[in-house]
Amino acid sequence: MRISFSATLVAAAVMSLAHAESPNYLVFVSNERSGDVTVIDGTTDSVVGTFPVGKRPRGIHPTPDGRRVFVTLSGSPRMAPGLDENRAPADKRADGFGVIDPLSRKLTDRWHVGSDPEQFAISKDGKFAFIANEDDSSVSIIDLDSGQSRGKIKVSEEPEGVGVNPANGEVYVTCEEKGEVFAIDPDQQRVISTIETGGRPRSVAFSRDGTRAYVACENGGYIAVVDAREHKVLTKIQLPTGSLPMGTAVSRDGKELYVSTGRGNAIAVIDTQKSEVSATIPVGNRVWSIALDPSGTKLYTANGASNDVSVVEVKSRKELRRIKVGDGPWGIAIVGLAR
Repeated sequence: MRISFSATLVAAAVMSLAHAESPNYLVFVSNERSGDVTVIDGTTDSVVGTFPVGKRPRGIHPTPDGRRVFVTLSGSPRMAPGLDENRAPADKRADGFGVIDPLSRKLTDRWHVGSDPEQFAISKDGKFAFIANEDDSSVSIIDLDSGQSRGKIKVSEEPEGVGVNPANGEVYVTCEEKGEVFAIDPDQQRVISTIETGGRPRSVAFSRDGTRAYVACENGGYIAVVDAREHKVLTKIQLPTGSLPMGTAVSRDGKELYVSTGRGNAIAVIDTQKSEVSATIPVGNRVWSIALDPSGTKLYTANGASNDVSVVEVKSRKELRRIKVGDGPWGIAIVGLAR
């Protein structure tokens, strides 16, 4: 009996060790058209659930501790740029900021945070969210403990992408209409610089040391590289023909920038030291938001037209598989789970 019991203990220990060394995270995907969020197990890359959250979920991010996930909701109808005169009435009651419990995988609360919220970023300490209000030309600052507004800053038309500088906490907001990026001091709640990038800027990502910002400019088909200390454009990196850059993600070592190309249906890999494209990786149709897994070895992409998520192995530059999700996947959030 002792030998059998010991063998059982050893087997259990090995299984426990193997589990501890395996990836342990969830991928949350906001589906804009179906109004729900799909959850993918990062270990198996399989869907483990889908739950409703409200109208037009788009921006989605976890808090730094992974205990909550937030998603923006909008009652404004989907419209192509420049067609505002034909826009259907907006349902402002549907505008909000959804609060998700990642363990129970359900919406636990919804806060009113502004008009037509789209993308957002969370402060490094996890206390505040900075939310772009697309039809109000403003950015709301929300206290994530209370759900209450702590301020509102005016920017220019169609704000979308939001990023927080990891070095100093400054907030960058991309505004599509005039091709501008606003640098904001969140403590003083004021604009400290306006950076002209042109090209309908859609998203922004910072280098790990906070010295550079990378702005995806859709209409120009390029990445604007910004000196984040002087708030000036240093150079523009042209992407392959047909690219409409949308989402951005920086590798863990900071040596590469990954850019989704929209209707280009690919991920462009940029060598940040050489400021040039080093590879392209075909993925699903109309790739939108992208995110890296905690180890930085896999990239997940929301493919808005093919209704799936591509799983890309960064090292081999290959798409490993596609995972069917809801209708119109828009945002991707990676949540590490406690072991």
